[in-house]
Order: sequence, then structure tokens, then C-alpha cells
Amino acid sequence: MRQLIKPVWWLYCIYALLVFIAGMFCVMPFVIVFSLQDEKRGGDRIYKACHYWDSVWLALVGIRHANIYESTLDARKQYVFVANHISYLDIPLILKAIRRNSFRILGKAEMTKFPFFGYIYSRAVVLVDRTTDSGRSRSVRELKSMLASDLSVFIFPEGTFNETHQPLARFYDGAFRITIETQTPLQPILFLDTYDRMHYSTIFSLRPGSTRAIFLPEIAVQGLTAADLPLLKARVYQQMEEGLLRYDASWIQ
Repeated sequence: MRQLIKPVWWLYCIYALLVFIAGMFCVMPFVIVFSLQDEKRGGDRIYKACHYWDSVWLALVGIRHANIYESTLDARKQYVFVANHISYLDIPLILKAIRRNSFRILGKAEMTKFPFFGYIYSRAVVLVDRTTDSGRSRSVRELKSMLASDLSVFIFPEGTFNETHQPLARFYDGAFRITIETQTPLQPILFLDTYDRMHYSTIFSLRPGSTRAIFLPEIAVQGLTAADLPLLKARVYQQMEEGLLRYDASWIQ
């Protein structure tokens, strides 16, 4: 039976890739035009265009998404959003989970190497080069500038895929330093099902089905200082770890 299903699965993955590429070329002219506008307004419009691309692609490949709110998200507030990272599919689900255009994502600089997609990616995210201290410092400054411009930001505190089969990989300090220095509340999110929809080992593991994003209770940071960073990081880690265990995330062994 597995041998009979495998060709169908490959055809589905190729179909999904072709639809993704078609959407990319449809959205490219809008990204080019919007990138010529002022940084905030043009950036918001780029995110809006990418949201349409994202929504159409997910619908056409049979992925249904739902947000689950354990606490109410205030649409008027700025947040430092943080989430676990377990799959390539986490990226498109950011735009389904966070239903606003006025935020910016911290993304790995190496993703800009992909033809055409890299151009859109470079215009939509704050790039971080984790291989150098100067690269990490520059991304922190840019994210703080975004928050000063009334934007929210999104960061994967694990930095890259969690391949440990534990609930989470270790966290970097950056997200927690930024939230303390700007006194911006933290909003943890759990991506529960992306591991089952697309394994981190290859994009050709895509499966149709449902995905969920869990919005855990907001964490206030008012009054915290740099000395509180380790405790804040440990608190967020514990809250997210307990949430992944409570929802029985499938990668945990």
C-alpha cells in the first residue's frame, strides 16, 4: 500500500510547489512597487500581499488553520511574538496566526539565497546573520526600531528548527533582551501541527490537514531590567514547554 501511495504523495508535493511558485510570481510585482514606498506603509502592504498569497496557497494545498486563544489578544497593543520552530511550514503559518499587517518577522539571512523568493523574503523580514556578533547586533537594533515605530515583531527564540525530540530547543537571549529594553509585552505562540504537515528534513514531506496556533497567556515585562533576563527566558520556556506537553505535540519523545 505504501508503494502505491508514494507516487500520489510526490505528485501532491510537486503540485504544492508549483502553486507556491505561481503565487510567488503573482505577488512579486506588488512587492517591488510597495518596497519603493516608505518603510512602514510599504512594509505593511507587502505583508498584506503576502497574506493573500499565503491564504490562497494553504487553501489550494488542503491545509486548514485555526487559532486557539488561551488569553485575549489586544489588537491595539504591540507585542514581541515568540513561537516554537519545528517546520518550514511555520513560516506561512505566521501570517495565518497573526492577523495584522503592522508587524515584522525576524528571519535567517541565508533564506535570501533562493532565487526570486529571496527578494520577497528580504523585503518582508528583518534579516539576521547569526554567524557574526555584528549581524546579531544589527538585527536587534532594527527590531527595536520597528517597535519604536508602533510595529510588533515576531521572533523564533530557538533560532532554527528544534531537532531534539524534546518540546523545545534552547532559547537565545535576543527576544527577551528586546522585550525588556523596549518594555513590550511578550506573546508566546505554539505551532502544534506543522511537524506532521511538513517534516523539517525536507519540503517534500508536505501533507494536507489541519494546523493550530495556540496563543498562551501574555507575559508582562513592565519594570523588568537586564538582570531579570535569565528568569524571564526561563519563565517563557517553561510556559511554552508545558503547553506543548499539555497539547501532546507529536515530536516529543
